[in-house]
Order: sequence, then C-alpha cells, then structure tokens
Amino acid sequence: MRRPGSRLTHALLTLGAIGMVAPFVWQFLTSLKTLPHATHVPPTLVPDGRWSNYSQIFDLLPFGEQFLNTLVMTAARSLGQVIFCAMAAYAFARLRFPGRTFLFGLFLSVLMVPPQLFIIPQYEIISKLGWLNSLPALIVPGLFSAFGTFLLRQFFLGLPAELDEAARLDGANPLRIWWSVMMPLARPGLVALGILTTIWSWNDFFWPLVVNNDPEKMTLSAGLASLQGQFMTDYPVLMAGSLLASLPVIAVFVVMQRQFVQGIAFTGTKG
Repeated sequence: MRRPGSRLTHALLTLGAIGMVAPFVWQFLTSLKTLPHATHVPPTLVPDGRWSNYSQIFDLLPFGEQFLNTLVMTAARSLGQVIFCAMAAYAFARLRFPGRTFLFGLFLSVLMVPPQLFIIPQYEIISKLGWLNSLPALIVPGLFSAFGTFLLRQFFLGLPAELDEAARLDGANPLRIWWSVMMPLARPGLVALGILTTIWSWNDFFWPLVVNNDPEKMTLSAGLASLQGQFMTDYPVLMAGSLLASLPVIAVFVVMQRQFVQGIAFTGTKG
C-alpha cells in the first residue's frame, strides 16, 4: 500500500508533467486551426484540421535550407565543444602546471558576464574575416564553452588518480592518456555536454539573426522569427513551423535522456 507522502509526490509529478506537455499540445492544436479560429476570444480547443499549414511553411520559408543550416551548426558546435572542453577540462583537473588555479578562475569568470556583451566584438571579428552570411559565422563562436569545461572538469576529478599513474608507467603521454583512458570513462559526462550543447545550439536565436540575414543562410529560429509581422502574424503557420523545428531536439532528448541524467549526476561526485 502506498504511503500518503508517495501519493502526494506522484500527484505533484503528474501535475508537473501536465504543465510541461500542455504547451506542446496547445501548439499542435493551434497549428491545425485557421487564423480567425486561432485568435478567437475566448479560445477554443477543437482544431479545424487544417493540415495545409504544414505545407504552407515550406512556401513562405526556405525551410529545407534553414533546417540543414541548423543541423550543420548544431552538429559542429556539439562536436567542437565536446572535444575542446574535454581537453581543457582534463588539463585543469589532472595536469599540474603553474597558474592552473588562476587560469581556471578566469574561465569561470566568463560565466558571470552576460553573453550579449560579446555580440559586438564577435560581430566585428566575423565581419573582418569575411564570414557574414556563412556557416563559419554560425559555428566558430560556439565551439568552446566555459560551462562545458567546468562540467567536464568535475567529472574528471571524480576518476581515480591511479589511472593516470598506471598509464604513465606504460609510457603513455598526457595526450594519449586523455584520449585512450579518460575519454572512454568520461562518456556519460560527454553525452550530457553534447545534449546540452545540442539543445542550446538548436534554439540559438540572437547570434544567427545578427550574422546571417540571407534567408537561405539563416537557421530555423531566425527564419521562423521573420514570419512575425508588425501588424499581423499567421499564428497557425508559425506554430506549425515551430513544431516541425522542435521535433528533432525533442527526439534527441527522449533517446538520450538516460545518459543525460547519468552524466549530470556523475559530474557532481567530487569538487
């Protein structure tokens, strides 16, 4: 027999789950309505069955090109952060060199600076390199993350020090130890960082909107934002496009959620 506390916990979790799913249900229902029906007051739940909204999004936007741009940007950023952050995290966690603590403090200080402050200098660099309206403009600024370095450093600190000693006795250098010993053991943390970076990159809006104004070079987030007019917005079509854009990242999280939770839990085992 379940205890009253257990029933209350399940009831709260159920309410939380409903609250999380409700926006997606409303988004789907709105995507099947006409514009007058979607803006009706009071709102109605029954959709019109207007599936043509999903085909109309391909007429209003170069949806395929924007989807490919978003996919390439997300994959490149995720792979880059996993590799570069893992290298930096391993150095801060396992190697001994002068100024290590001070340098790590500088890395963490970046987390206290609002990312909007980097927009202008990053834009100037991208502009002088001639990368505006290109994939490198979307990818390069997101290849590294101070948060990712901190996350993986916590994971590497939790691994036994005897692993490094045994590898050194076998003649392995630090790069070989990092690649052959530490990286396989850090898989849960790497997966967690990869999922976080994937979600963040897929939803990134402000930076792609700033550097790429050509519709065929935009990402999905920036392209969908262009559908919002000053005086009128076709909300059913916008909801249809947003739903199509959110499906891949939802699928990634559903498939990898166990590894994600495991990686987040393991990163806090040792400070």
